[in-house]
Amino acid sequence: MLRLVWLMMLVLTAGFSLPVQAEAGRSRAQAGKVVRAGAPAKTVKAAKATARKPPAVKARGKRLKATRAVPATSARQVVRIKRPRAHQHYRAATVQSDHPAALASNAVLILDPATRVVLFEKNAESVMPIASLTKLMTALVVVEARQDMDEVIAITDDDIDRMKNSTSRLRVGTRLPRSAMLHLALMSSENRAANALGRNFPGGARAFVAAMNARAKSLGMTRTRYVEPTGLSSANVSTAGDLAKLVVAAQRHPLIREYSTDEDHTIQQAGHTTPYHNSNRLISNASWDIDLQKTGYISEAGRCMVLHTEIGGRDVVMVFLDSQGSMSRAADANRVRAWLASDHRSAQQ
Repeated sequence: MLRLVWLMMLVLTAGFSLPVQAEAGRSRAQAGKVVRAGAPAKTVKAAKATARKPPAVKARGKRLKATRAVPATSARQVVRIKRPRAHQHYRAATVQSDHPAALASNAVLILDPATRVVLFEKNAESVMPIASLTKLMTALVVVEARQDMDEVIAITDDDIDRMKNSTSRLRVGTRLPRSAMLHLALMSSENRAANALGRNFPGGARAFVAAMNARAKSLGMTRTRYVEPTGLSSANVSTAGDLAKLVVAAQRHPLIREYSTDEDHTIQQAGHTTPYHNSNRLISNASWDIDLQKTGYISEAGRCMVLHTEIGGRDVVMVFLDSQGSMSRAADANRVRAWLASDHRSAQQ
């Protein structure tokens, strides 16, 4: 009797297990569509990792890992990645709402030097290359060192631009007084003249650059760095705020004011006459009253300009950095002047 009961229980157990085994077999068959049954553990792990791996976006030859899969919202999706310019990582340009003009320069500072009140600013603390605005510090160091302006110095092979391969009408071998070199550097942004001024500083070019940085520090130009005296290197950097301090300091020196605002200057070299003209077109505009100016350009810095001028009987310092287009910095200056003149007329009424 006991044996009969045991046999009946065995038959019932087998009946229940058969459907379970069949279901398990179907599960293995379905799983085999993804991972083949009996595959090594490493293969299984690799397959699972591949199944979980998100898609990648390819942009300009670089593979960028996607953090998650995003369902397509249209039949065709195009991802565009814009490569920024070298200095466009600075904060985005913003124009104050009460300013009437849309300025093209990426960084601007308009300052009343008498009261040190900032009349307008736009990205004034953004650090960027300053091109030949560097020469304003070059001039300040030379003048404040009280070097002999009548001493004759020569242009040598060391003054040839090997960074940008720019041309110069100042020939190797030309000998001029230090005052003439300073005149050409400020008025026409002559690179060889500026480099010669640095080489002929006590201690040479390295000591001159150290003096430039020391003077910047003494003026509170905390975000400024110089590596050479011409501005050809994009490693010469500053801010609109720092440069306004430099303009105020340089404007105190009559020689810098005179040379930077002179319209024309002629030199003699190799038996020939070489005329030079001011690099700033505003100097020849009779409607402007400019005490000091300097322009600059390299591709990394864009078009730059600083002015110490008078508008409506008030001294004003203007700094424009990274403007695109040969006329844009002058156009910005004209817009700001019109705005300040209009504001002055409104105050008188």
